[in-house]
Amino acid sequence: MTDIIDGNAVAAEVRDGLGAAIDTLDDADVTPTLATVLMSDDPASQTYVSMKQQDCEEVGIEALDVEIDPDAPAEELFDTVADLNADPDVNGILVQMPVPDHIEDRDVIRAIDPAKDVDGFHPENVGRLVAGDPVYKPCTPHGVLKLLDAADVETEGADVTVVGRSNIVGKPLANLLIQKADYGNATVTVCHSRTDDLAEKTRRADVVIAAVGVPELVDGSMIADGTVVIDVGVNRVERDGESTLVGDVDFESAKAKASAITPVPGGVGPMTRAMLLYNTVKAASRQADVPVDLE
Repeated sequence: MTDIIDGNAVAAEVRDGLGAAIDTLDDADVTPTLATVLMSDDPASQTYVSMKQQDCEEVGIEALDVEIDPDAPAEELFDTVADLNADPDVNGILVQMPVPDHIEDRDVIRAIDPAKDVDGFHPENVGRLVAGDPVYKPCTPHGVLKLLDAADVETEGADVTVVGRSNIVGKPLANLLIQKADYGNATVTVCHSRTDDLAEKTRRADVVIAAVGVPELVDGSMIADGTVVIDVGVNRVERDGESTLVGDVDFESAKAKASAITPVPGGVGPMTRAMLLYNTVKAASRQADVPVDLE
């Protein structure tokens, strides 16, 4: 029987596990604080930010909501980030992407103080990750590792195929999986839009992680019996006249062959949000020099 990996349940365990650390910080008069910056009128972005703020409130993290008119000049966003960098009460900064077209995402990421970059995207944090000395692991890749651990999937010696090479998921996840560390020591193949015979690469993998942003690209014919399938994709498609969410994996056909698989929704998504809370608590601990126990 295929194991459906419940991301909501694992995320709840991560959130519950932050309680002792938050209590320790509270005893030291430190309240972990995450600032979310929204410069968009996109309903999806607004929803994402609202969910992150709600997550913070549920675990005892202070949520600071900053909204900027999408038509405002770039300087307003950069001045806001500079103010948050300088604010000692703010531990983590998250600028919701994408930002308006007149601003480069890359410039925004570089403007955030690496010590408050709880997304883990600043070049300094990326460099430390690649060097095997990460401060903040990017939330989605870290969440994937937590899901593999929860499902008792052994990565050491495993062949893992990552479909997707984004800076947000594919690249950092591949780097984490190859490191000499817990949930590492895998042999990793990274595939992308220029990969020849994608199915040949996925069929020989013990673990397939789909993070390419193409609805239901990977189906059951592309995996071997007993493969573990992690679906990072979230795609909205029209089906039978209704809008629905699907992943990068055709769930039903892959489920028939996989030993374990994540659903969409309810798989990787909740973990991304949980690991953002984890990184915010870690940032507060580091900045206040108050040691806490984080798994």
